[in-house]
This record gives sequence, structure tokens and C-alpha cells, in this order.
Amino acid sequence: MFRSIAFLLVALLPSLAFAQTCNFTVTNMNFGAVDTLSGNPVTSTATLNISCTGGLLDGGRRILICPNLGAGSGGASSATARQMVSGTNPLNYQIYSDSGRTVVWGSSTWSYPSRAPAYAMTMTILGGILSAATGSMTMYGSVLGSQPTAATGAFASNFSTTDTSFYYSYSSATTCDSPSGSVGTAPFSVSASVAANCLVNIQNVNFGTQGVLHTDVDATGSVTATCTQGTTYTISLNGGNASAAPTARKMSKGTETVTYGLYKDSSRSQPWGDTNTPGSTVAGTGTGTAQLLTVYGRVPPQTTPSPGSYTDTVVVTLTY
Repeated sequence: MFRSIAFLLVALLPSLAFAQTCNFTVTNMNFGAVDTLSGNPVTSTATLNISCTGGLLDGGRRILICPNLGAGSGGASSATARQMVSGTNPLNYQIYSDSGRTVVWGSSTWSYPSRAPAYAMTMTILGGILSAATGSMTMYGSVLGSQPTAATGAFASNFSTTDTSFYYSYSSATTCDSPSGSVGTAPFSVSASVAANCLVNIQNVNFGTQGVLHTDVDATGSVTATCTQGTTYTISLNGGNASAAPTARKMSKGTETVTYGLYKDSSRSQPWGDTNTPGSTVAGTGTGTAQLLTVYGRVPPQTTPSPGSYTDTVVVTLTY
């Protein structure tokens, strides 16, 4: 009888206490469309889900999770910027452990000072034979602002098993500076898209106050185009209120008019118009920075109308 009881007790002990096991999953982080010309950051989140099991004697014990996040396949250009890539083109972003996006979520295995946030759970007895704990952590992502020269395209960075070393152990530690214990992994991806985009600003052409219109009167204005890197565009100027040809536009005061023209060059030999005048538009390729294009105006000699203020409205169209 003694041997029989001893055999049963030995057989039960492994079910009362055994090494904890944790499983991890991470949702993908997708920033969607990113407008790099706005200068503003774009935010997103992902969720790390944690499920741990242990033996009956592990109930009430504190289990510490240290979820290291490496640089990802896109790499990291600095302590503050991980990178997604589209081909060889980078887009800077970062993953943080706080909703204010100030504490970088790092790793004990990379060259930067930031470490993984410590996350603790308490094992709870289930069914009288096992203990378990579940939890989740939010990963706060941000595509960094002020990246106007980023190229268009689909960007991604993949976090493989080498980038997701999630340490777990029964521990009273409060930091993940030197994590130890068992290791789990959970691959996920980070993605974003940068679409072609353009902004346009104008400076009016003002010919000032003139007397008799017996000689050329010249003035300039400008169109400033800011387009994402590599984006091709064309800029056209319509015929104004009179829907006139580029060199025969009309400033008006009531029924009286002053004829003028708008040109692409300082010698006023290349009219600037729209598709109604083939070859008169201006083409360019975006760099992500502002590109200033001068509009050259000229009032040619003509019969001088009565004094007053003469105006016209020309519509600037940037097509990309």
C-alpha cells in the first residue's frame, strides 16, 4: 500500500508545478495613406496579445513579460526613427510604449538605449489543476512628420522572429534592461502608403499705376508648386474672364479693357496658357520642396482707356 500511495503522489507532482508557457500574437500596424506634404505625423496602433499557462502551484505568482522589438527589416536610422522602405526609399516612423508617443519601444539586443516596457501579470488558478494569465499591450506607432522629400509608393517593414524576442519568467524585476527566461516570438508587419500629392500657391501680377500706355509695361508674379518626390505635373493658366489667348487676356473696368499677356520666360517670347494653346503649359517634377515658377506679365502699347482700376482673374490649374 505504501508503494502504491508513493507512486500516485509522484505521478501527481508534475501537474502541480511545471514551467510556465506563454504564447504571443501581434496585429499588423497599418498607417494607411500618409500625406508627407502636410508636415504632420500619422498615427496608428497594434496590439500584442499574451496568454500564459502554468501549474497549480504557480497560482498567485508574478510573471514578467519583456517584449523586445528590434529594428524590423526596414532598419533604424537613429534612436528615434525606425524605417519602412519602398524599394530603396525610406520612410521614418517609430513604435512607442505610451499613448503620448514619447517612450520608444526598444530591445535589449539592439544598439540604441531604449528598452522594452516591462509588463507583469499574476497567474490565476483555473479548474483546480492549472494556472493561467492573459493580457495585452498596445503598440503606439507614428510616421514622423516633416518628411516632404519621401518618395511615393507602398512602404513596409517586417518584424520576424529575430526582431520579436519576447522574454518571460517568474520575476520581481520592474524593468527589462537585462531580460531573462524563456523566449517567445510573434511576427508582424508595419505598412504605409505615400500617394502622389501637390500643393500650389500664387503671387498676383500687379502692373501698378500707369499713365498713357505707349510702351511695354512689365511685371511678374509666381506660381509655387510643392509636389511629392518624383511626381510629374503640369501647370496651366486659363484665358481669364475673357477666355482669351495667352497674349490677349483682358483686364477690365466695366466695358473698358486693357490687353495683357502672361509668359513663361523673362523675354516674354513664350506664352503661358492652357491646353487650348498647345505647348503653352509648364511641366515639372516634384522634389518634395517648393519650386518657384515666375509668371512674366506684359501690357503692350495700346489705346489708353479711361482712368480706373482694371482687373482680371486667371485660374491656375496644376495637374499631376
